[in-house]
Amino acid sequence: MPLDGVKNIVLVLSGKGGVGKSSVTLQLALALSLQGKSVGILDIDLTGPSIPRLVGLEDAKITQSPGGWLPVPVHDAVTTQSDSASSSSASPQPRGSLRCMSLGFLLRDRGDAVIWRGPKKTAMIRQFLSDVSWGVTDYLLIDTPPGTSDEHIALAEQLLTLSTTDAAAAAQGNLPHLTGAVLVTTPQAVATSDVRKEANFCVKTSIPVLGVIENMAGYACPCCGEVSNLFSSGGGEVMAQQLSIPFLGRVPVDVKFGELVEGNMEAGSDDEDEYEDMTGQDKPAEALAEPDTRPLVEKYKEGWSYPRFEEFARTIIGGVQATTGAQQ
Repeated sequence: MPLDGVKNIVLVLSGKGGVGKSSVTLQLALALSLQGKSVGILDIDLTGPSIPRLVGLEDAKITQSPGGWLPVPVHDAVTTQSDSASSSSASPQPRGSLRCMSLGFLLRDRGDAVIWRGPKKTAMIRQFLSDVSWGVTDYLLIDTPPGTSDEHIALAEQLLTLSTTDAAAAAQGNLPHLTGAVLVTTPQAVATSDVRKEANFCVKTSIPVLGVIENMAGYACPCCGEVSNLFSSGGGEVMAQQLSIPFLGRVPVDVKFGELVEGNMEAGSDDEDEYEDMTGQDKPAEALAEPDTRPLVEKYKEGWSYPRFEEFARTIIGGVQATTGAQQ
């Protein structure tokens, strides 16, 4: 059965490109995992799949099982505090697993262009939704491309067939609960004007809107975490008020998170070669220090963004629990 084992589905949408949907998706997934939830990420940005690079698993390959494609594991679940204490870095609480699926895992090279017409994109999205064996997954986050075109129409049609927005019906019919969509924008008016179209798309397709995240709202100092508004701030909140949808909060640019995901690149990658070509010398000694082997989720907790996404995750979990009246 398609999406068998998936309990809740959350879309991450934006009508604007370059607002950070993929980074928001990953951070929300990490925060939900740290709340003890098993999480999956489905990357349907077919022409620009970035999730494999963000999690540092570009070389991972998709494997087949009798139940379908198996998603790529990012980290395993830690069920007890004693289990986490035995790991390289102790966790204060149990955490859920994180797995992801992306077209990027099916490409031979990161530079390969995906030049597909609408029907092939639609077929690929349907295959992702029907042929992936997720297993027991509390939250499936779907990272989408910008716009409201073929991919979004195919996704909405398929999800409204395979799942339901009615939490009670989902519990009784053993169907996934289409919890809703998180809209991502930056503060600028040119971005919010495009995201309004995505909100209208949700209305027309009867997909609930969970709230708006205003991304890149300022710059967080990597030393102290103080946020400076370099450009503007508040545009996402104003848009949410005008559209009468919840405003989840602002997320500044976090240099530590950028360093974290870039640090996931393997030694000897193209980036290291580019450094040598530009400078004519090897990387500094500090860049060649012994790598931090802790899971991405453990390192993420040390960044300035984690408390914000922890609150977003709790808001989503609380909304699901209030709707269903059960611990999910």
